[in-house]
Amino acid sequence: MYSLYFPGQLPVQDNKLLKKDLFGEVWRVADDDGLAVLRDTRPARWWLAWLARNLLRRESRALAALTGIEGIPQLRSSDRHTLLRSYMPGVPLFEGRPQEALYFKAAARLLRQVHRAGVVHNDLAKEPNILLRDDGSPAFIDFQLAWYSRRRNRLFRSAAREDIRHLLKHKRTYRADLLTMRERAILKSPSPLSRAWMSLFKPVYLFLTRRILGWSDREGAADRGRSD
Repeated sequence: MYSLYFPGQLPVQDNKLLKKDLFGEVWRVADDDGLAVLRDTRPARWWLAWLARNLLRRESRALAALTGIEGIPQLRSSDRHTLLRSYMPGVPLFEGRPQEALYFKAAARLLRQVHRAGVVHNDLAKEPNILLRDDGSPAFIDFQLAWYSRRRNRLFRSAAREDIRHLLKHKRTYRADLLTMRERAILKSPSPLSRAWMSLFKPVYLFLTRRILGWSDREGAADRGRSD
């Protein structure tokens, strides 16, 4: 049995397990600096430990690039096996079901900040990764699949556009009446990257994750009434 340690800290108290899967565990922890979230890859299945550590590094790089942006978890520390970041109070999109136009404007503005910092999230299709915070503002979490790049090349721009399109899908779900003509056009025109994913790679991904690994990443999707 291992103990919950994270870099440069003492063992924490009042821990709460938030998630446990093949890639490890995610804990809400409390220390002298307040609440935080600890991602721990040590409990990962041995045959996926390399992938869990790779995802941890991706999240660490992305959060480091996004330091200081309100609405993004702040990286506190990380090492080969663990990552500690600030806790973001709030509820997932499918629970909060935001209705205010200001929320969607703020979410779009937050996403532009993320992209300007050289990061694409790559997982905004999942509603649990978008929060309605206690003050009514948006937040993005779970940057395991994020991509950080110093160059905004064609591939980066294509991935960033998919971030925008996924955010607009959520806007369509909760306040379709707020969509502009330009936003509706974006929704109707997935990028070549998205079309390739849907036709070539997603069937394989779903087979591996659902049939072989026995898990699903579509928390909250049933509440949306639309497919991703």
